[in-house]
Amino acid sequence: MTIIVSGMIAADPHQGGATWAVLQYVLGLRQLGHEVFLIEPLTPPKSSGGDWEFAASESATYFRDVVSEFGLERYSALLLSGSERTVGLGYHELRRIARKASVLLNVSGMLVDEALLEPIPHRAYLDLDPAFIQIWQDEYGIDMRMDAHTHFVTVGQSIGTAECPVPTCGRHWIPTAQPVVLDEWPIANGVKREALTTIGNWRGYGSVEFQGEHYGQKAHSLRDFFSLPRLTCEKFTPALAIHPDEFADLSALAENGWTVLDPAQVANTPGSYRRFIQESKAEFGIAKSGYVKSRCGWFSDRSVCYLASGRPVIAQDAGFTRWLPTGDGLFAFDTTDEVLAAIESMNSAYPHHARAARALAEEYFDSNKVLPRLLAGIGADL
Repeated sequence: MTIIVSGMIAADPHQGGATWAVLQYVLGLRQLGHEVFLIEPLTPPKSSGGDWEFAASESATYFRDVVSEFGLERYSALLLSGSERTVGLGYHELRRIARKASVLLNVSGMLVDEALLEPIPHRAYLDLDPAFIQIWQDEYGIDMRMDAHTHFVTVGQSIGTAECPVPTCGRHWIPTAQPVVLDEWPIANGVKREALTTIGNWRGYGSVEFQGEHYGQKAHSLRDFFSLPRLTCEKFTPALAIHPDEFADLSALAENGWTVLDPAQVANTPGSYRRFIQESKAEFGIAKSGYVKSRCGWFSDRSVCYLASGRPVIAQDAGFTRWLPTGDGLFAFDTTDEVLAAIESMNSAYPHHARAARALAEEYFDSNKVLPRLLAGIGADL
């Protein structure tokens, strides 16, 4: 089939993890033999005024670098929103591709150009940010661009079930796992960073209130675990984008023994992101408090990359224990004591847990398994 994937790579450039979240779909579908095109709509920055040069922008440069690295130059375009200006494939070529495409996977409904959307029979809204997407739409009345789609897919495995209070916005949500292209994420060699690591943003965007509950960011989750480095010999070295004005949190992290790295230095490209993960001993994965509060079944695409690399994961439970086995290679936690118990178990049989981590990735997240199920779920398994 001809498939279009639309997602964010260049809009916030030099975020290796966000780039991989989109690439897993593009590369995974190509590996299955489909003809896959990447189209990213880009809105000019508000501060650009009339001097911003689209083709020479940092976003366009990063986009070119990424698609070149993965051999996607003839299959990709950066589209200036509200125009026919592109970097990569020309707009008239995009219209030709849309007319023959069978499927659109549209992350958060980013692609809104009607001339590109309307010809495609299977238009799937792909939700990578469960709970927040639905609450913004249903509770806050923010248009999350759902209407133009025929199917709705989410990595929140529990959205629409009795276990999860999040609204469905009147849609039937099809659950999917986060895919990983195992050929791109081989089992890593020896550990070079003897620490528990992760990569993320301290605050990604504004928190929300829903049914009297606060649905917050990683900052609100990690504060409950500040004391961890003082309770174990294990080192904690997360790469966190945290604003220097967060004085209280930065002080608390330092005082408790955390070593905070800058993801702009260690994970700013797909290659450096992969290298950071594969050099780490294991992941200590913190979830946005909104994911935890909603128990939406979210499991991080970043954690999937750790598992694929043969790196154990100790992850805050956002409801994923309903569908993922834990105890071998993957540990779920809600409390500090559960983190400490997971560390002890992991260290007592690290080679076993490293092998089990890879086995989990192969069974539950292999793009060769996940993506055919996704296509079947939207009726596009031709």
